[in-house]
Amino acid sequence: MKFNHMAQRVAPEHFDSVVAMFQAELGFVELRRTGRSVWMRQPGTNVDLQLNHSSETGRDADKRFSQVSFLSDTPRAELEKLAGWLRERGIAAEVGSYSEREFYLDAPEAFVDFVVEAMLPELADYGIEV
Repeated sequence: MKFNHMAQRVAPEHFDSVVAMFQAELGFVELRRTGRSVWMRQPGTNVDLQLNHSSETGRDADKRFSQVSFLSDTPRAELEKLAGWLRERGIAAEVGSYSEREFYLDAPEAFVDFVVEAMLPELADYGIEV
């Protein structure tokens, strides 16, 4: 088997805004859409992101361990920019940190089971060729 995509859940009332954020701010392209899901890809990558409508209201206390993760030389600043974009659209958003090199964005009303993570590129330098 070959890894193809990952799927995350988004509250239906914020679904279009979250999709728009990934497109407008992170350059994702919509590949396919159904009534309750969208598949997207960021140009230059080969793993897709599927977002699904979910009416689940009980959020896991440890959802920060489920991330859609990005590399950035300025991870906190990038996430603060996304948080501002969401807030401008009426979606509460907060940026926190796991360490001095890795940060997360949570929009608790919108992201059901994940956060958006950004970390310094050095954290993805594993020293192994794949």
